[in-house]
Amino acid sequence: MPKETPEVIVSELAHEEDWRRMRATATCLKGGPNVVDLIINAMRAGAPSYQVEAAGMLARIRDPRAGTPLVELLRSDEDGVRGAVATALEHLAGVVPEDAAAALVELLKEDRLRDTVTRLLGVIPTAIGPLTARLKATDAAARVQAAGILDHLLDPRAADALVDAMTDPALRDLAIGTLQKLRAVRERIDEIMDELRDVEESELREGARQEAVQKLHPIGRPAVEILIEYLEDDDWVVREAAADVLGKIGDVRAVEPLIERLKRDKDTGVKELATKGLGLIGDARPVPLFIDMIPIKPLRVLAVEALEKIKDIEALRPHADLFKKMKGDRDGLVSYNSGLIIDKLEAAAAQMDETQWADKEHAHG
Repeated sequence: MPKETPEVIVSELAHEEDWRRMRATATCLKGGPNVVDLIINAMRAGAPSYQVEAAGMLARIRDPRAGTPLVELLRSDEDGVRGAVATALEHLAGVVPEDAAAALVELLKEDRLRDTVTRLLGVIPTAIGPLTARLKATDAAARVQAAGILDHLLDPRAADALVDAMTDPALRDLAIGTLQKLRAVRERIDEIMDELRDVEESELREGARQEAVQKLHPIGRPAVEILIEYLEDDDWVVREAAADVLGKIGDVRAVEPLIERLKRDKDTGVKELATKGLGLIGDARPVPLFIDMIPIKPLRVLAVEALEKIKDIEALRPHADLFKKMKGDRDGLVSYNSGLIIDKLEAAAAQMDETQWADKEHAHG
């Protein structure tokens, strides 16, 4: 019997037979970016059940090319499909390119999608550019709508565009109000950080840092861009607080700045909190850095704990031998988390056993 093509296998993500469905999943995960175009093409032409599975698979592969096709699929008449696509776009938030974010902004024109789109725009970092561009749309209603979303997001990156928008009679009051809120957020964060910086007694600084974190965390996403700036502060305790809160907020915009702290910061406490923060976010980008940190005793346990939280388990497979070795480590936390990673890798490997699928394909003739 001739071997089935990847196109056929990928098209079976929602097949009624378990073994075919699992074989398709294995092929997609093992193929990674190489199968993304196949999944997208099959998704566009597929039944709703397939579109749901394809959206989930594209979220697992995390390829930026999936952004625009998924945005297009938000127009589906099927509630289940729209829900799966929205979830996929949330998972892909850190890699969604600006053209996909711009396509998402265009969907604000559709009343039934507005709530979903607004929520997604709040978690996709590349959305601010298209939203601020919309402040200059010829349609006044579109301009007001964009300004309203920017007021909801309270992202400091929109400040310059909002200042320009103050010359627009349709936007003046809303732009002024949003800028006032942004200033209030900035002033509150500056006040908290100034209070923290003023604590000079070394034995009091850790308690002050924890108190500052408790005050900053509820601000949420509007604080992210400002806290990223504070990662460059001259005072180590301020950098620690910023790294701690960014991890707790969990916004993907913080990934690269926190990676830079891990690479460049001279303070071990900052490195520790950056590691914890990146672990909470779960993005795969810092994996090589975490691996390099394992021999460093003060950071070793935190690095392995962060690795265990990585959402894309396949990013850890090249280091499987290292985790197997560490499973017998004398440090209980290193051993425990390494064991969890190995268990996940083995479970994923079982899904990708090509011999198993070949045998089943032959048996089913």
